[in-house]
Amino acid sequence: MQLRYNYRVHPTPGQRRSLAQAFGCARVVFNDGLRARREAHAAGLPYVKDTDLQKQVITTAKHTEERAWLADVSSVVLVQSLRDLHTAYRNFFSSVTGRRKGPKIAPPRFKSKRDNRQSVRLTANGFSLRDNGRLYVAKIGDLQVRWSRPLPAAPTSVTVTKDAADRYWASFVVDTEPQIIEDLDFGGDLDGETGIDLGLTHFAVLSDGKKIDAPKFLRRAERRLKRMHKALSRCAKGSNNRAKARRKVARQHARVADRRRDWHHKESTRLVRDNQALYVEDLAVKGLARTDLAKSVHDAGWSQFLAMLEYKTIKHGRYFGRIARFEPTSQVCSACGIKDGPKPLSVREWACGDCGTVHDRDINAARNILAAGRTDRLNASQSVGKTGASVPAPRVEAGTHPDRHVPVVGIQVL
Repeated sequence: MQLRYNYRVHPTPGQRRSLAQAFGCARVVFNDGLRARREAHAAGLPYVKDTDLQKQVITTAKHTEERAWLADVSSVVLVQSLRDLHTAYRNFFSSVTGRRKGPKIAPPRFKSKRDNRQSVRLTANGFSLRDNGRLYVAKIGDLQVRWSRPLPAAPTSVTVTKDAADRYWASFVVDTEPQIIEDLDFGGDLDGETGIDLGLTHFAVLSDGKKIDAPKFLRRAERRLKRMHKALSRCAKGSNNRAKARRKVARQHARVADRRRDWHHKESTRLVRDNQALYVEDLAVKGLARTDLAKSVHDAGWSQFLAMLEYKTIKHGRYFGRIARFEPTSQVCSACGIKDGPKPLSVREWACGDCGTVHDRDINAARNILAAGRTDRLNASQSVGKTGASVPAPRVEAGTHPDRHVPVVGIQVL
């Protein structure tokens, strides 16, 4: 499996200028390649191949007066920028033809130099790790890295990013095997299984009755953010004071995001450590984010939390299951299984009309999620055993088909 490790980087003023030049050159090459393909499509010409496009917008462009400054940055940065363009087109074509599941992917768009987030990616021949702990980047120099933990293996690529708060990050992609840790060493019940019902009043309610309060990091920072946004709106556009005010707002938003991410990591690690199997509901987060609860939904960060749960269960040999989105978890009595019908959100407790059991709405939903997850897991294992169509790979051999895009799961290390 592939994991991503993030570390804070502290470049010198000269290295900041070199990185800004690399960001700009990568953006220009991406836009030139996109423009060339759009013009070829408009003229009725065939799709420009990657090799021909690289010769046109990199190799030949370096010898022209308009693009001679492309030679000042590493060629690895420019080639990877074109690979990003190729990936964007591949995802778009796969979405149009129906080979890619999920929401439709839009065609690639031009990048703007006014974007607050800039990045460049380098493969192994464009960077190296020094013995003194510094990160060497071609034509940038040795960058000081704040190593908070060692890398588990040699990285295959690195992405240097500048965010809206003017912070620099080095994101390493590492190929590792799942860590199958003994249960007694890693902790947790040998047969522990938990259903998780996510919400807003309580961030999560577990099937054993435990409720995890929602931290609401954005709500707690709203007053300060409101004051900062008001100061930003009063600054003249294009002035230095407006640039300073914008950075202050960006830093405050970054603090909120960092606190939320840190909390998600701690809670997801605790759940994975204490249980052998975790079951959650497949939520329509994008749909909920278009309702009146949008700010609270974004503040909760359900998608990020579930992504952490999923890759940590794979990493440590646990089981992670998602039940169907339209499973009536809040309508079914977890004691007798009778469906009692839909109920408004204002109803937090209800009594089953058949067996008389009084239920807490969220705990009952978590118990139904656990039951549905167990059933789906059992049916899946029995289906594999009957058909013989596929045999589960050993955990040390589990991976992704090489013809498919390999997702990289993230570990935010501060």
